[in-house]
Amino acid sequence: MKRIALLLENLYDERELLYPFYRMLEEGYEVDLIGTEKDSTYKSKNGLPSVSDVASKDASADDYDAVIVPGGFSPDLMRLRKATVDFVNQMHQQNKPIAAICHGPWIMVSSCDLKGKRLTGFPSLQVDIENAGATYVDEEVVVDGNLITSRTPKDLPAFMKAILKALAS
Repeated sequence: MKRIALLLENLYDERELLYPFYRMLEEGYEVDLIGTEKDSTYKSKNGLPSVSDVASKDASADDYDAVIVPGGFSPDLMRLRKATVDFVNQMHQQNKPIAAICHGPWIMVSSCDLKGKRLTGFPSLQVDIENAGATYVDEEVVVDGNLITSRTPKDLPAFMKAILKALAS
């Protein structure tokens, strides 16, 4: 059974956490919510609580087939956590799918070599993405190697199709 890491931190966007979470479960994947600390409660932008299954310091890329990064403001907090940045970097080094939506590419900027890559994300991330050496494109989903990015919650259907396609190959 394939195992998915879904990153969790305070101020996440509920839609961008819950839609991928349940969609992956529907497909038969095991999904772990990975936060800074295990068994900690994290609150969304609107106060919805979610509890982490695994601490990022205990997560190993060897144990996961893909990582999904929801947006909201949580990715800005994620990239301040060395263990979370290191985990995403390990996933990148192993060429495993890293899927980020909305503000999610912030963690890619902090953990992946983006030079020469094509990415999308929330429009305000364009400067960050370009400063990391990537090209920002305004499309509902962009797949460049192991990196999958989307702009906003309205892109979730295309985002999930791209993730499922990457996992099937």
